[in-house]
Amino acid sequence: MDTPEQPPPPPAPERGRPVLWLLFVAAIIGIVIAMARAFPEAVRTPDDWSYVIYGLGMVVLVTSGLSRIRGRLQVMQHLRYAAIWAAIVAVLALGFAYADELEGVSNRVRIAFSGGAPVATAERELVIPRDETGSFVVAAQVNGQRVRFLVDTGATETVLSPDDARRLGLDPDALRYDRQSETANGLGFGASHVVERLEIGAIRFDAFPMVVNKAPMSTSLLGMSFLDRLESYEVRGRTLTLKWRAL
Repeated sequence: MDTPEQPPPPPAPERGRPVLWLLFVAAIIGIVIAMARAFPEAVRTPDDWSYVIYGLGMVVLVTSGLSRIRGRLQVMQHLRYAAIWAAIVAVLALGFAYADELEGVSNRVRIAFSGGAPVATAERELVIPRDETGSFVVAAQVNGQRVRFLVDTGATETVLSPDDARRLGLDPDALRYDRQSETANGLGFGASHVVERLEIGAIRFDAFPMVVNKAPMSTSLLGMSFLDRLESYEVRGRTLTLKWRAL
């Protein structure tokens, strides 16, 4: 006796279909947001936005219906390609529309991880971040040698520590300390010295006068003798912005 033929099992649902549809819809929404950002004059009134929302609704409705068709592999293939291309266009459109904001994010990341190196954020503009102690410490080049300076608006001169002076080839014991100054620790003595060049980022001053401190210092100081040569300097939040004049 022949056994009755069993009906074929129902086809398993395609798991990738909802993901593709959601990707396609998200890409379309991204394109609309980018276009509205890039051309704000095109969508201004509530009626304008109602047309946009109506169009989006129609796209969602039609693509939702297409994505539910079973056994139509060709439809799924087209939907997959459409989702990929829509996502690519959305990324490019959003990148164009938010170019200024993305550049700002890039600058903030560079500043956060600069490690004391000044970051150029505009033409003739450098930004220095606060360090973990809340101070502005900048990596400079003095006669081609790397020197870390603490920015000190209370210091009249730019001061080299004895250790940094030695690294620059000076002999602190052979200098004449004939300059007196009042410090937090009492009366201090310094020796005048002119370096060939001082560079902080793109800022360069030749024949720059400094003072070599007689007493040991934890770090050299970048004082008003440097800051006064700039066009401006400004502390804003956790950053110090330096702007200089075109030569």
